Amino acid sequence: MDYQLYRQTIAELEKKNVDPEYIQGWIGGFLGNPKREEQRVTEAYEKGYEDGENHDTSNHESWIAG
Repeated sequence: MDYQLYRQTIAELEKKNVDPEYIQGWIGGFLGNPKREEQRVTEAYEKGYEDGENHDTSNHESWIAG
């Protein structure tokens, strides 16, 4: 696992004030964790999870708190 990419990505997402749900999803997808229970899944979490699985953050801009 690329821990440097993991740490840098989380720091960048937090610095940009990205929705914490997206970040938690990204972490779960990146690490290969099982998804949350259905009742706790949000759209931001789902997109973050998908991006994390792909080691990508191209969709994070939609989730910046403004």
